[in-house]
Amino acid sequence: MKQHSSGEGASGGGAPPTVADKPTKGLADVVAASTALSDIDGKAGRLFYRGYDIHDLAGRATFEETAYLLQRGKLPDREGLEAYGAELVRGRELGALVAANIGEIAEKQKPMEALRSLVSLSGADDPDKDSIAPEANLGKAARLTAQQPLLVARYHAARTGGSVPDPDPSLSIAANFLLQVTGRTPAQREVDIFDTCLVLHADHTMNASTFAARVCAATLSDMHSAIVAAIGTLKGPLHGGANEQVMKTLESISPTGVAQAVRDKLAAGEKIMGFGHRVYKTEDPRATHLRRMSQELAESTGDDTYFRMSKEMEEVVFETKGLYPNVDFYAASVYHYLGIPTDLFTPVFSISRMSGWTAHVIEQHADNRLIRPDSEYIGERDQKWKPIEER
Repeated sequence: MKQHSSGEGASGGGAPPTVADKPTKGLADVVAASTALSDIDGKAGRLFYRGYDIHDLAGRATFEETAYLLQRGKLPDREGLEAYGAELVRGRELGALVAANIGEIAEKQKPMEALRSLVSLSGADDPDKDSIAPEANLGKAARLTAQQPLLVARYHAARTGGSVPDPDPSLSIAANFLLQVTGRTPAQREVDIFDTCLVLHADHTMNASTFAARVCAATLSDMHSAIVAAIGTLKGPLHGGANEQVMKTLESISPTGVAQAVRDKLAAGEKIMGFGHRVYKTEDPRATHLRRMSQELAESTGDDTYFRMSKEMEEVVFETKGLYPNVDFYAASVYHYLGIPTDLFTPVFSISRMSGWTAHVIEQHADNRLIRPDSEYIGERDQKWKPIEER
């Protein structure tokens, strides 16, 4: 398998640059770490988790199995999955600081800001907060994976004045989240589709938020601090938020004027969010599954407006710019059909990616070296200090 581990938005391959090489802006094509977690073949449009093709996992492996695979190195047997599931159930309990502050945080902070604060607070009550030992990290990884969907649901309830049913220990992470956010018992097929979404977003090599988590972990800081760094990075619009922007674009144009609206935007130099990728040179393999699930949900709800608009938009963008949809494009309509509020789309991404982020922290701590790249100085030289009276 050809390694493409330089990160989401940068094609890999080739030997890493030496110190003498011209610095690459944004670290594009620079191999920043070795990892056994995920791999991309951008030319063939393939994504792998620990050697398993995403097409083999999507719709077959559950999110819990995928999280176990990433965090613990192999797919679980039945006994292992049951034990991990029990660990997730125990780990769902939110700490006292989170419970005491979530109302005020929901009142004053937007979703990604709130999650950054809430994850930081949750670290204070974690029993292993002061340890980065392997067993402690495995425990924290499971608890963070279990708590993230509950944090999103509790935040949403706090800001809307609603209530959240307690997690049902017999339900999966996907089923519990849909129940808690929408307030209704989801159909099994909805659960299956959302579970597949979580699998598709679980990890993606050295993207910006994962890199931020590893840089933090490489200082031997704790897992919660590294995850806060990842969430703060995902908050930035150049990394997270594209799925929300796709939905807002769909809502802003007429269903009968999609082609013209897209052409007008492109002619004006505007970007159409959800298209193109710095790694994939063909279709993003995750988009293949999301397109199919969007169509299925559109047909089952009896309202295919947003799927039809998305399909037409895809055709016009490809015809005009030659760009393929990426993971964010059809994720927008899938989440919409599942009843998830638009401004929670990026927090939902964090629910899934928590499995990958925590796995990367575990991997970094297990074979650590401080991540300290060099820089190219481009400022003034040979300056001479003068007293303030002479400046």
